[in-house]
Amino acid sequence: MSLSAKLDAVLDRFAVLDARMNAGVDGSEWAALSRDRAELEPLVEAIRALRAAETDVAGLDQLLADVETDAEMRAMAAEERPQALARVADLDRAVRLALLPKDSADDRSVILEVRAGTGGDEAALFAGDLFRMYTRHAALHGWTVTVLSASESELGGYKEIVAEISGAGAYGRLKFESGVHRVQRVPVTESGGRIHTSAATVAVLPEAEEVDVAIAPSDLVFDTFRASGAGGQHVNKTDSAVRVTHLPTGIAVAVQEERSQHQNRAKAIALLRTRLFDIERERLAVARAADRRGQVGSGDRSERIRTYNFPQGRVTDHRIELTLYELDRMMAGEALDTIVDALVADHQATLLAEAET
Repeated sequence: MSLSAKLDAVLDRFAVLDARMNAGVDGSEWAALSRDRAELEPLVEAIRALRAAETDVAGLDQLLADVETDAEMRAMAAEERPQALARVADLDRAVRLALLPKDSADDRSVILEVRAGTGGDEAALFAGDLFRMYTRHAALHGWTVTVLSASESELGGYKEIVAEISGAGAYGRLKFESGVHRVQRVPVTESGGRIHTSAATVAVLPEAEEVDVAIAPSDLVFDTFRASGAGGQHVNKTDSAVRVTHLPTGIAVAVQEERSQHQNRAKAIALLRTRLFDIERERLAVARAADRRGQVGSGDRSERIRTYNFPQGRVTDHRIELTLYELDRMMAGEALDTIVDALVADHQATLLAEAET
């Protein structure tokens, strides 16, 4: 189907919705139609603006082609035409982007998992730095961060930390963070001042809802144990931490941050559901990508995606070859949007290219 035919179909669908709403349908059907119309309205407005801009260009071309057009009018048309063409190009891209299939998980909250990789104590310290970067970034967006489980290292970093980041659009912005993050700097344990390279892995999972994954109670095994780490005397007195194992897959998750065993149990089930949901999403993504050259943000966490070079004060995202000399702002969570915006734009360009092949 040509782009023009797709746009006609959208306009026809919008007209049908209007007609049905004006026909006096009952309350429940009217509410459903109203939601559909509201979702479609921004695209319809963009299509109408595009077609109006195309009409403007056609009018200017007609003036320029008409031998009877006087010199002043011809000059005015020639001057206006480049701007009119630019507006058509901008609106055309906006419409094409709006037609791309949306990731239904983009508006969801996320489960963030940061784990120390190669590099020992320095990798654990870097994992802590990354987690604090994401915590600060979340605060800038008005998202809330709740730690679900953490394994601290002796020097104050994290061997592993798992947290929930709650807020509209969190997954759509953070999903590009999944992968291996590498750091180059002089470790605090290095007396000779030599630069070392270490790494941490980041996984960003869209938080699953109960309707996404059905879990049979008979498939779960629960264990309780005493929480470790910060928490004062409480951690030594009660077995409040909970580990749940999903027998069909062997996946096990543990939550120890709440004082209540009941709360930890509920959060452990929610975390397990999210991991099972992510496995299914990855399986479907692999199947969809089998006949494509590649995709950004598919959840492939096996390759290095970014390097943080402290001596030079720079951060480089290797997927788009973008380098910023704003490492301090990056670690403060402030410059992350610059990289994410570039990744989103690159992803959209890839989808547009695939849609046109």
